[in-house]
Amino acid sequence: MRPYCLLLASGIAFSVAAGFTPQATDGPYHVIKVTKVGGEGGFDYVYADSSGRALYVPRGGQTARVDVFNLDTLASAGTISPTKGVHGAAVDPKSHHGFSSSAPVAMWDTKTMTLIKTIDVQGRPDGILGDPQMGRIYILSHSSPNVTAIDANDGSIVGTVDVGGAPEQSVVDGKGHLFVDLENKNGVAVVDTKTLKVTNTYDLGGKGGGNAGLAIDVRNHVLFVACREPAVMVMIDANTGKYLADLPIGNGCDGASFNPRTMEAISSQGDGTLTIIKENNPTTFVVEQTLKTMPGAKTMTLDTKTGKIYLIAAEYGAPAEAPANGGRPRRGPMVAGSFSIVEVGK
Repeated sequence: MRPYCLLLASGIAFSVAAGFTPQATDGPYHVIKVTKVGGEGGFDYVYADSSGRALYVPRGGQTARVDVFNLDTLASAGTISPTKGVHGAAVDPKSHHGFSSSAPVAMWDTKTMTLIKTIDVQGRPDGILGDPQMGRIYILSHSSPNVTAIDANDGSIVGTVDVGGAPEQSVVDGKGHLFVDLENKNGVAVVDTKTLKVTNTYDLGGKGGGNAGLAIDVRNHVLFVACREPAVMVMIDANTGKYLADLPIGNGCDGASFNPRTMEAISSQGDGTLTIIKENNPTTFVVEQTLKTMPGAKTMTLDTKTGKIYLIAAEYGAPAEAPANGGRPRRGPMVAGSFSIVEVGK
């Protein structure tokens, strides 16, 4: 994941100080509300703890931290610090311990929101995933070691894995397999969670690349791989890696999830769209809806209890300088107090 959602795909417009108004589109989902919660610093992942009813939003910069919000009201519920270079957060529901993908990793009590300890890890922590069946937290890094497994009960390091590429998002199937999206290899690594060894790597066969989001239908063994180049969702068999289908999504994806209750895969994009893909059966998929959200809202999280989707974004002013030599458009300064949580539902 690119640091703190600071860069968007070329040609994407930034919202400005005048504010953002979501646009309605045909389909079951709509933007329920956009809540400006403010706060300084960059941002990357957002994470919903459905059982604990908390929303975790890591913020970067000089005051790096994890801001916590009530998942039902979006009222402020606390702050976790200290953290450094923080990108994401995850919670183990059994131990009630929270963790940040940062250097070092912060471990906290989710009931009291107090820091328990910090954990030194190697690499450059970026993505993060909780594995409730194994009682572990996986920290992802674009440099070696690519995956660090942490015991969620005591914060000890169980082991590390090099997956042969740069991880973005990851998922588990609850049956001993960790799937890791490889952004620079156009594939998905399969890791045995007991041995912490790579057992296979699924190639997308030219159907998609620049993988940035990953979701799984555990029951039907389907992986949904959200790609940037081209902007498609590639569906493959989780058991064999066999190609099943691909469908178009928006530009600049950086997150995906699957809702088993509705049989929908969801992909969030930096161009301000949310793509909903309906799984009619394990081999048939359709784009159910493309919803306008907010420019820059390229990471998302699913509240599995309510089915609501949460995204994060901010408004930006005009750039001070034009891009040099036809390069990527520059981004202006973040509008003070504009950092927002976008809530989407049916």
